[in-house]
Amino acid sequence: MKKLIFIALLLFSLISCVTGDLTSRIHTGMSKDEVTNILGSPDGYESQGKYEALKFTNRAGSSWPWKREDYSVIFRDNRAVEFGPGMVRKNFDANIIFIVPLE
Repeated sequence: MKKLIFIALLLFSLISCVTGDLTSRIHTGMSKDEVTNILGSPDGYESQGKYEALKFTNRAGSSWPWKREDYSVIFRDNRAVEFGPGMVRKNFDANIIFIVPLE
């Protein structure tokens, strides 16, 4: 029985590593096409001035499949300039959008 539990835990750990954290593959300078190829279709969109934000809801935030979070990527001139979990906010005076982390 102990051997069966050990094998089940080992398989679960390996599967978690394989599915992995897709968000860790995002980096600044990526195009919108590159981001959507990794994260899939966005669940929301916002724009402000020269900035655009793609919102991805309930995405894997770590290698653990049950840890899910909302994730946003902000672009300027079709290149990622900011990304991470949190809410997108607009600054109308500066004509920009940015991510505010949720804690």
